[in-house]
Amino acid sequence: MSVFSTYPGQVIVDNPVSVPIEHRFDPYVDNGGTLLSISGDDFCVVAADTRQSEGYSINARYVPKSVKLSNKTVISMGGCYADCLTLTKKIQQSMEWYQHAHGKTMSTAAVAQMLSIMLYQKRFFPFYSWCILGGLDEEGKGAVYTYDPVGSYERESCRCAGSASSLIQPFLDNQIGFKNQESEKKNLSLDQVLRITKDSFTSATERDIYTGDYLEIFVITSKGVEVQKMDLKKD
Repeated sequence: MSVFSTYPGQVIVDNPVSVPIEHRFDPYVDNGGTLLSISGDDFCVVAADTRQSEGYSINARYVPKSVKLSNKTVISMGGCYADCLTLTKKIQQSMEWYQHAHGKTMSTAAVAQMLSIMLYQKRFFPFYSWCILGGLDEEGKGAVYTYDPVGSYERESCRCAGSASSLIQPFLDNQIGFKNQESEKKNLSLDQVLRITKDSFTSATERDIYTGDYLEIFVITSKGVEVQKMDLKKD
């Protein structure tokens, strides 16, 4: 490399040194938000906030994360909104094909297994989404299925996912699972579960900037799906 100048203050590099240039490919973005689901003896509650954000910016204040799939099944997703939207459309399309082929609606357990297969098929380029599937099983009991991005899933009594999961999940373990309590575990009523759900999100919005605006609660019973809406912090 030779360096010369034509007048004071000017420096011209004749043969500049070449350096590696990094070409980063990052197709994912975390749009934040929090979701949870709690199952009961004859009901299931699926709840999620509606804020969509990126970094320190709020893109929209009302972008629902939960979708009713049938009268007995509701799915809630967080993570990359584009991936969640695509995955939701794939699920709905497959459920429609099943309806036409078999003349009946897919059960919650069947949807849970199908979702696991869909996620696993994309394991080499995964959907950036955390999914919680809630509904009633074939016996009419509440069921909650939780997933990792590549399709591993399990049935639980309650689960929280998303940006405020580290705040809410310990609270659910204590209040729903009765962990670290001297009292015996008991079955909670729907009103008690709804109160715990609302308290969880109200508390989480005080500490998590990615959770807020509105709370949508889907209550699944033998009568169908009821949707409730509650205001959360807007700042």
